[in-house]
Amino acid sequence: MSTTLPTSIREARALLESKKMTAVELAKGYMERIQASDKDLHAYLEVYDDVLEQAKQADARIAKGETGPMLGVPIAVKDNILVKGKTASASSKMLESYVATYDATVITKLREAGAVFLGRTNMDEFAMGSSTESSAFGLTRNPRDPSRVPGGSSGGSAAAVAGDIAIAALGSDTGGSIRQPAAFCGVVGLKPTYGSVSRHGLMAMGSSLDVIGPLTHSVEDAETLFSVIRGRDAMDSTTIPDDRPFIEQKKVYTIGVPRSFLTKGVDPDVLAAFETGLKTLEKAGHNVVDITLPTIEYSLATYYIIMPAEVSANLARFDGVRYGLHKDGKDRTDDYRQSRGAGFGKEVRRRILLGTYVLSSGYYDAYYGKAMQARDRIRRDAREVFKKVDVIATPTAPTPAFKIGSKTSDPLAMYLEDVFTVSANIIGIPALSVPHGTAMRDGVELPVGFQLMAPELGESTLFSLGKVLTGEQA
Repeated sequence: MSTTLPTSIREARALLESKKMTAVELAKGYMERIQASDKDLHAYLEVYDDVLEQAKQADARIAKGETGPMLGVPIAVKDNILVKGKTASASSKMLESYVATYDATVITKLREAGAVFLGRTNMDEFAMGSSTESSAFGLTRNPRDPSRVPGGSSGGSAAAVAGDIAIAALGSDTGGSIRQPAAFCGVVGLKPTYGSVSRHGLMAMGSSLDVIGPLTHSVEDAETLFSVIRGRDAMDSTTIPDDRPFIEQKKVYTIGVPRSFLTKGVDPDVLAAFETGLKTLEKAGHNVVDITLPTIEYSLATYYIIMPAEVSANLARFDGVRYGLHKDGKDRTDDYRQSRGAGFGKEVRRRILLGTYVLSSGYYDAYYGKAMQARDRIRRDAREVFKKVDVIATPTAPTPAFKIGSKTSDPLAMYLEDVFTVSANIIGIPALSVPHGTAMRDGVELPVGFQLMAPELGESTLFSLGKVLTGEQA
């Protein structure tokens, strides 16, 4: 059975609706694959014990004549998204035994749609990293080359999809954490418009940056999953009202390319694949033009001030008193010190310290205040550019997937992996990464990602052009 399992949402729904396969058979097939393959990948931290019960409920709904794009479809969930009654640790010792008391809004929507949750996937601790090496529970390997990282922080979700041990998966994106692992693993990753998907039930890293999105095999599947999880939520005041329209699709688009931004530290094979992607879009009848984004080069520095500041504030709640890991010290202050020291890994502690520093008295105006001013300027410049073009195109990451352990001792080199992705989070716009081209390394063809960024609520534009790049649409 496992060799004939569907790998797309559309295929799965066709089999289920035609009664050629039941949801239980589909779930069993994926559980068998996970058992056979995930020992080496370590994409999952846990496979849920009620998967077959969920599938039985989906079959009962199908038998009653119900239908829907996700009914009976097995998906994976990143470990920082709450599923009621299940462990949600954010891959941290701090929350190793934490059991969620409610469903995240995206889980509620998918549960109502009949999706089957296979389990929770590995990630960089509290979503802080670009390689899934900072997980407290061991690293995840790239299915395309097990000696390389899958990217991060949603590396487990990307590896689960790329390794065919989930049809689709949910990830979260703070500065590229869906798109970069999608590029490294050769799958599709969508970072939606900020506020288009509820963050209720997502463990906060950077509250003004975080967004939940899909990782899938195809752009069509990403579109399907996004259509289910998006929408206004009374539990999240930052969500966009449903009456705000999404940008309508066009027949011909203008793609802007910030050439001067693509010359610094980008692998030649990545640039070659990117140019091939631009030619693919031109052959499909779209226009490619050079653009100038004078402030985009400051996005990375701006991000690495704002994000740690928000990390420092959000993770202050983990004090070893109310919930999470507790260690006994000599007094209350030492309790706090011991609990956070043992509960948080090195990268999390580094970012808390950075964030606390830039927010501290005497440095707030010099760092955080300036970063917020820079953010506003980057947003204004982007809005001006989007008056002339429909999308901005860049590579997703400056390199293909790198070797495990090759950047763990150099945090700055790791941070540079986000150079093309952080802008979308700083501005709050949607961005899509699709696989397009490869780079040969050590005899292995590694996937390369092509990124498209659109104005707010421009997801339909991304889906249209993304399908051209993947060959889903002529």
